[in-house]
Amino acid sequence: MADKTTFSIDLSPVKIGLALVFLTLLMNIGLGALFGMNEDLFQNYIHSGIAAHPALFTNPDKDQDVIWRWVQRAHFHAGGIGAFTLGLVILTAISKLSERRKQITAALLGLSIFYPLAWFAMFLYAPSVGRSAAHHMPVVELFTDIGVGTLCLGLLSLITGIFLPSRD
Repeated sequence: MADKTTFSIDLSPVKIGLALVFLTLLMNIGLGALFGMNEDLFQNYIHSGIAAHPALFTNPDKDQDVIWRWVQRAHFHAGGIGAFTLGLVILTAISKLSERRKQITAALLGLSIFYPLAWFAMFLYAPSVGRSAAHHMPVVELFTDIGVGTLCLGLLSLITGIFLPSRD
């Protein structure tokens, strides 16, 4: 008789990270759906903002295209980072890290949602403040720092937890 081995993963320590990852993936899906259903919503938002603030834009057609690309980047980064961090959070769950370390690592990884939010914020601000100013809005810089920083810290925590010997 064959030995039946079961495999289960305790996801309870990584639930916060998973929830944030799912929000990131929902952002990706939501933006993609909105692009498909009503791309003009985004294009008109950009166009009306540029028209209302012509002094901020030296090349309106190029500016329109660049700002449109920013909201697309929010969509692309949400999908890529969401998929990447989903794998990392699952790897965290099956690792031999302590429960507390799993919680922290998964939460840090999940907070990378702020990076695609930074692109989305730049898209929102740019039509009213200009492209350069949108890059330097405090909320954009904060979202970028949080998103990149927490992803790096979470990844570092996972890598060191897997490859460095424990002190048991």
